[in-house]
Parts: sequence; structure tokens; C-alpha cells
Amino acid sequence: MTHSVQDFNQQIIDEFRAHHGRVGGPFEGGRLILLTTTGARTGTPHTTPVGYLPDGGDRILVIASAGGSPRHPDWYRNLVAHPQVTVENGVFTYEAQAVVLSGEERDRAFARAVESDRGWAVYQEKTDRVLPVIALHEIARPGPPNINASSPSEALSLVHDAFRRELNLIRTELSSGAGTLGPQLRVNCLTFCQGLHNHHTGEDVAMFPFLADRHPEAAPAIDRLRTEHEHIAALVEELREALSGTDLASVRTEVDRLTAELEAHLTYEEEQLIPLIDPLIDRA
Repeated sequence: MTHSVQDFNQQIIDEFRAHHGRVGGPFEGGRLILLTTTGARTGTPHTTPVGYLPDGGDRILVIASAGGSPRHPDWYRNLVAHPQVTVENGVFTYEAQAVVLSGEERDRAFARAVESDRGWAVYQEKTDRVLPVIALHEIARPGPPNINASSPSEALSLVHDAFRRELNLIRTELSSGAGTLGPQLRVNCLTFCQGLHNHHTGEDVAMFPFLADRHPEAAPAIDRLRTEHEHIAALVEELREALSGTDLASVRTEVDRLTAELEAHLTYEEEQLIPLIDPLIDRA
């Protein structure tokens, strides 16, 4: 890797970490992670900004395109030699197991990538090598997730902002003019829905009881938030139903409804709960 590429990557890495996943330049408005691999020859860690695709469940996909270069990127050769990697998405840092997809599974995943961004096809056309598609499976660990925040209130805000960013990306994709509800767009929506469900379930079973026990005066606000969770869950189910069909306009309508309701909910939750969280932790 040349020094100019290293310098460019380091600028992106520094900006990514400083702004919790938000960057400008060629990655602005896209889905980006920092992928840390172990050097195939040196055994030392190497961090690289990499675009990714949601894939539902506990995995995401990355493509070793190297801009259509005739050689695989260094990070790909590293993870083939050492499949355990570290992923930073701006909010969470976690360990993952890298699995190189093959055969029809690889081809289906790459077709989804091309459907969402023609640039992947352009990269493939520039090289004779088949661009590898790699699934990064999160390795479950006991205990709370590793959130890149200095306080519980910052952690809550970062998680909320991540949902806002992803929903904005989905709305942009829906308005891109493609005119069809492609497979990758469905996956993006369904992955978002599952992530939102998991977040709200965690709040219902852990954070809300914790706060209610220590702040009885917050009971009305917490009750309202629980009710809003039920309402948002119903909207999510309506979006899932729309995604099972082919009517793009219907999906847009449901995403817009969910966006409006979720933004109001997140804002209210931040107003009501953030003043309560950090003082409790400080006294614990």
C-alpha cells in the first residue's frame, strides 16, 4: 500500500472515530465500517475503511473490490489467513468471524450489491479476478455491547442517531428513481426493522425497569415510551407487510410514517431520560 493511500485511509479513520461513523468525501452518505485485520505475514493489526451491505441477523457483507484492481486488497488476504476480525461501525465495536462466500451464495450477494450500487459492477468489469464477497458474523460475547461512548447518555444518543442515519439512507434509496423494490433494499429495510425491535426490547426489559425503580416520578414518561414502542412495533409490521409485495409506493408510505413517528419518539425519550441516566450511574 502506497503512502498516499495510507494517508488517505488514516484521514478517514480519524474522521470516522472522531464523529462516530460520520465522514465526508467519497464515503459521505454511505455505509462504512472500520475493519481491523491481522497481517497475514506480520501478525500486526491493520485498520481499513470498508463499505458494507446489511445482510440481516448477525452479519454484514463486504466486497474485496480494491477499486477493480487486478490484486486482492491487503485486508482480504489478511482475513483469509486470520478470519477473526474487529468491526467498528461508529457506535459499536465488536469481534467478527469472516467467511468468504462461494458459489451461488456469493453470486446472489454480489447481484444484490450491484442492484443497490452499479459501481460494484464497474469494479468487476475492470478486473479478471472474481471480486470476493465476505460475510462478517458478529461473535456473541457475554455482557453489554461495547459502545464507543464516554457516558450512558452519550451511548443512548449515539444509538438513536445511528437509527436516524440508517432510516435516512433507506429513504434516499427509496427515492433514487430506480422504480423497483430490489432485493438489497428489502434487506436494508428488514435489517433496520430487526435492529429497532432489538433495541426497544432491550429498553423494555432492562433500562425502563432500572429507571422506574430509581425514579418513580418518571413513571408517566416511561409508560408513554412503552406505549410508543407498541405503536412503532405495529408500524414496523406494516412496513414488513409492504416489503412482502412489489409496490414501491406503499413501502415509501410506510417508511415515511415510521420515520415521523420514530423521530418524535426518539426526541421525547432523549428529553425525558438523558437527564436521569448519568447521575444514577455516577452514584452507583
